[in-house]
Amino acid sequence: MKTSTSVICIGELLIDFFCTDVDIDLVSGQNFEKQAGGAPANVCATIVKLGGSALFSGKVGNDPFGYYLKNTLDEVNIDTSMVILDDEHPTTLAFVSLKANGERDFVFNRGADAFLTENDLDKNRMMEAGILHFGSATALLTDPFQSTYLNVMKEAREKGKFISFDPNYRIDLWKGRKNDFVDLSKKGISIADFVKVSDEELMIISGMNDIREGIAALHKIGASVVAVTLGKEGTMISTGKNIEIVPSIKVESIDSTGAGDAFVGATLYQLSNKAEPRQVLQDFEQVKKIISFSNKVGAMVCTKVGAIAALPSQEEINQF
Repeated sequence: MKTSTSVICIGELLIDFFCTDVDIDLVSGQNFEKQAGGAPANVCATIVKLGGSALFSGKVGNDPFGYYLKNTLDEVNIDTSMVILDDEHPTTLAFVSLKANGERDFVFNRGADAFLTENDLDKNRMMEAGILHFGSATALLTDPFQSTYLNVMKEAREKGKFISFDPNYRIDLWKGRKNDFVDLSKKGISIADFVKVSDEELMIISGMNDIREGIAALHKIGASVVAVTLGKEGTMISTGKNIEIVPSIKVESIDSTGAGDAFVGATLYQLSNKAEPRQVLQDFEQVKKIISFSNKVGAMVCTKVGAIAALPSQEEINQF
């Protein structure tokens, strides 16, 4: 009999307003497209799209944008029973435009997501989940969300829960505070079973230019399994005993938005179908199979525009 372990993703849910005008900054931009954003929500959506069950926990404003976001998650069958509608703070909004040289113009209006407290959470229900994923780009920025995040992570670890952590570095959010990002990320890594980082994040956090040395540094901090995404090259996966690059598939990349989140979601989906996720990670051949599938899901997301909208179903993956 297959045992299913539910996954809870905790973090930000926000709206990205993308300027659709070509080669223009936000001063002159006139036309914007509204999309649901937030890395943990993308992870949730991947799990559900593949046939798993996932719950999103976070805070949005009790306003039209907050309802839009909740409805977006509801439409893909994510459990939104722990989405808080905040009467005091508006929904978090991000505005982005792209110049021809690749430079981004970025404005971040931080709102409700920053104010998630431990009192907002149903801790008993949260601790019933088999896997908890902490992959918010905004959670570690300020209190109260920062303390909520780290405290829940520690409590979940103490109660034997499987912890997944993705530091999700965003240069626009941490300008002038890179050292803070490194220190806070190390706290998350120290208690995580599964850590996913990009090669850039690995170098920032570890201080190493060599990927293998950087991975060894993360294991020394406390990470059990480390996955370093390398774009089209695939993923370097390490259990501390074994390390190998698992190749990806070749695709015509159109938009890489959400590919890393899809990779994490696909990994957690597979682990959630196992009675003992930690034991699975002891078998390196199993780990490589899991990562190979996750690479495929991440690559397929790059072939369409958008994050949640680009997520493939199990059937589409099989047909690819």
